[in-house]
Amino acid sequence: MALILKIIAATILFLVTAVCLAVTIVPRFLDRIYYVGPRSDHFDGERFFNPSGEEETFRLPAGAGGRAGFFWRYLTGSDGRPAWPKSVPVTPGKPEPRVEGDRLVATWVGHATMLLQTQGLNILTDPIWSDRTGPLWFGPKRVTEPGVRFEDLPKIDLVLISHNHYDHLDQPTLRKLWDRDRPMIVTSLGNDALIAAAGAKATALDWGQHVTIRPGVEVIVTRNHHWGSRWFTDRNRALWSSFVVKLPSGGNLFFAGDTGLGDGKWPVEAAGYGPIRLAMIPIGAFRFVPGQMESGSHIGPGNAVRIFDRLGAAHAIPIHWGTYRLSFEARETPPAMLATLLRCTGGDVTRFAPAGVGVPTEIAPYAPPATRPDEALIDECLKSPEIAALE
Repeated sequence: MALILKIIAATILFLVTAVCLAVTIVPRFLDRIYYVGPRSDHFDGERFFNPSGEEETFRLPAGAGGRAGFFWRYLTGSDGRPAWPKSVPVTPGKPEPRVEGDRLVATWVGHATMLLQTQGLNILTDPIWSDRTGPLWFGPKRVTEPGVRFEDLPKIDLVLISHNHYDHLDQPTLRKLWDRDRPMIVTSLGNDALIAAAGAKATALDWGQHVTIRPGVEVIVTRNHHWGSRWFTDRNRALWSSFVVKLPSGGNLFFAGDTGLGDGKWPVEAAGYGPIRLAMIPIGAFRFVPGQMESGSHIGPGNAVRIFDRLGAAHAIPIHWGTYRLSFEARETPPAMLATLLRCTGGDVTRFAPAGVGVPTEIAPYAPPATRPDEALIDECLKSPEIAALE
């Protein structure tokens, strides 16, 4: 009986893998037009692109072998990756209903989902409460439970959606939020079509455009370096972005979304809108073969330190790690590597430190950083024995 179950499981896995590989080369019917508009320096009339170059977001990492073999090893977990726990215990938090004035409380729910409470507003970034992230109930399974139960969420006023990948634009979660709270949803061009398919409405903006939430509070859609797709063939039909939330006092908020480094100029552009009190910067899913330190689409801790420095942020919380297994590195490698790099480059480990899942974190108003990491040391620090020992 056990042998039969193994054969059935292997057959199902093979069929699902075959379907995932097939959609990368065959069916045009899976393509979708999410946005129609004029050409720009990042839209060719049909698809969006990164102005600083696109090649590295397509290229497999060195040593990955052929595309089919790489995806098979990745999907089956047969690439020699370090073990992850099957689950991580979490004591869910119960946020305050509202946080008024200049107080800022940030609660990491998991992955790229952050609850931000300030100025009487409750803000969610890339909310996902789903157990799996992917199409047709297939995809990486949640390892770390949400830091806040959905039913314990206060009424949400504003939702920021960075792009249309399943782990960032989660339609079931958006449907529940919309049915319950009718929040304002802000995203980048084209993603409103997918949000509408979930029964919700969104304001979709181009890079550099903004929308006023209330007097003194506005959201600016800002550039980053990534790509978008739900079915491979619809690649880059919708735009990806980061966000600046301008506040009346205390400093701004910055949400990087999901990003590679690209030309590295976009953090400086975001900082140009005013001093950043708190930045949310991804640090995980950077390794797809042993020893890799970044990918074209995802920054690792090294480039996260660069972005932190270029933002000039007073504080930052690392996101996009430890919730879903999306890559090769061990679960605790991203925060361990981040702390080592900050110490090595002279940065302040207390200003860019992980937040406990579900633990409300009070963020002080903006003050100019007393010390900043030395970017010139990052590449050398990445070669240190401490970093090399991290799988």
